[in-house]
Amino acid sequence: MRTIVLLDAPSNLGLRPPGPGTVPGVYKLAGALREQGLLARLGAREGGVVVPPRYDRGDWREGDGVFHAAELAAYTVTLADRIEKHLRAGEFPVVLGGDCSIQLGASLAMRRLGRYGLAAVDGSADFRHPGNTAANGPVGAAGGEELALATGRGQADLCDLEGLSPYLRDEDVRLFGIRDGDDDLAELAALGIRTATVGEIRGRGAATVAREALAGLHPPVTEGFWVHLDADVLDPSVMPAVDSPDPGGLLPDELAALLAVLTGSPRCVGLNVTIYDPDRDPDGAAGALLADLVAGAFARP
Repeated sequence: MRTIVLLDAPSNLGLRPPGPGTVPGVYKLAGALREQGLLARLGAREGGVVVPPRYDRGDWREGDGVFHAAELAAYTVTLADRIEKHLRAGEFPVVLGGDCSIQLGASLAMRRLGRYGLAAVDGSADFRHPGNTAANGPVGAAGGEELALATGRGQADLCDLEGLSPYLRDEDVRLFGIRDGDDDLAELAALGIRTATVGEIRGRGAATVAREALAGLHPPVTEGFWVHLDADVLDPSVMPAVDSPDPGGLLPDELAALLAVLTGSPRCVGLNVTIYDPDRDPDGAAGALLADLVAGAFARP
């Protein structure tokens, strides 16, 4: 059995501030989940912290591109260095974010090693890019753009680090839990990015959908895949502590069944957890649920 390494990537650089004079609280995610005993519950080795740059958008204005771009680029490379080291050692990194832009660190690390896929368990596609701004609004927050950046769409200083664009091929991406009727579904389908909406997962069963979707992410197609878990895939009735609590999400049992299949695959090489904001969870109930789901994903019969 591979050694799990618990690594903190508490970056909030990819989110807009929740209000004037404040910063996104997702940088507290790692600490909150660790307070739930996650290190011991996973039987993980301590991986430490990749400390992010300071959150400061300076004089950025709408239309200036992605804010914190230089800081995000540097942080992505540093995080990729750490993740790559664990992957080369045959270890399984569990990376606690942070916002969704930390996925770029994993994608870059895997791209250095070969061809890998991504199983993104997320309430939205995070696919805003310069080619669809008429529908999705201008680029700016990398936390809503990381899948587009990872597949080579966007600013070269973020999507072509080390000349390795794209970090992920469209056909090697699987999306689970996107809301039914999401505006990105048509574009994703046209590009060959396979999606499983909440309705499909609920109708066909989470485990069945996951097993079928992963059929093309095994050798000789890819050398493995990474799981990106965004807490907003859950319905706000159980996970209100996110920046965009959209209704119609998965329920805990459905997410647990998805994660069991994904992390149970011998081709799964790592997982990251993002977007849970302890500042929006005064009684800690949502954080406790998220910790239970992450720990449960690795509990084998």
